[in-house]
Amino acid sequence: MNADKVTSIRMDFENNDILALLSGEHNHYLAHIEKSLDVSLDSFGNSIKITGPAKSTKTARRVIEDLYKKIHAGAATDFDKSMVDDALRWATNGHENAPTAAAATIDTWKKKIVAKTKGQQDYLGLLRSNEVVFGLGPAGTGKTYMAVARAVEALKKREVERIILSRPAVEAGERLGFLPGDMKEKVDPYLRPLYDALYDMMPADKVDRMLVSGEIEIAPLAFMRGRTLSNAHVIIDEAQNTTPVQMKMVLTRLGQDSHMVITGDLSQIDLPDGHPSGLAEAVRILDNIRGVGIIHLSGEDVVRHPVVARILQAYEAGQKPQNKNK
Repeated sequence: MNADKVTSIRMDFENNDILALLSGEHNHYLAHIEKSLDVSLDSFGNSIKITGPAKSTKTARRVIEDLYKKIHAGAATDFDKSMVDDALRWATNGHENAPTAAAATIDTWKKKIVAKTKGQQDYLGLLRSNEVVFGLGPAGTGKTYMAVARAVEALKKREVERIILSRPAVEAGERLGFLPGDMKEKVDPYLRPLYDALYDMMPADKVDRMLVSGEIEIAPLAFMRGRTLSNAHVIIDEAQNTTPVQMKMVLTRLGQDSHMVITGDLSQIDLPDGHPSGLAEAVRILDNIRGVGIIHLSGEDVVRHPVVARILQAYEAGQKPQNKNK
């Protein structure tokens, strides 16, 4: 069948209450699906008629089926536009079935965090099955957020005794100059994304208590030298800015009953010219090593505003001709 041929699909539903929630007030969720997929959705009684190009109508049907199943399974209390966006993202990336709750959910103190893309689901699988995981990809793919969520889940379930979060204190394309204060005050700005993720998943008083007790430790990468990190879930963020010596050092800190996740974006290296990235070297050397999982997330896995994914795709397309000329 020609994908551009205009076709119509009629969907009938048993539960009008679920259909009303799915449609949204004044059908604004259906309107959002229409705009995103360039189809027409006509709601009448317990039915929805989808009209548009054949490929788009099939995608719209998958989106609506996915949302109906989620609401029927108990997602009605927190159903909102973000869930519609998740279903759209999953379907438009060519995946037939959205992830099941058990396979794609991380349980933290404040909320359950669900893998929103196929890449994130695969990433979570690696986080649960490997001692060392490298999560690579552009901003917005959830590589750090998912890693912190898995660490919080492991601490909550007492699979580990502590969380250790670290990153190299390298300035991202700027020179910030002298920073006042003690050591903690100097490095905190670099570690702010890790704090933000923790406070999003745990009550603030619990985070503060665990920071004081040492159950959660946040420190610059230089503080890892000479240590053995046992019974811990360790995350090294912004690892594209590690040198090869630093990367080897931190990888060899891993002790008994510990897991380590190294995240980074190889397109955002802030090291001085001529200094190779330890992350790039490690991914090359450690490929196919038992116990080490490596995943490359892409623009398809971006879960920020939809325009962010389009911006990244435009940059990637614009950089390809330059790379060919080098």
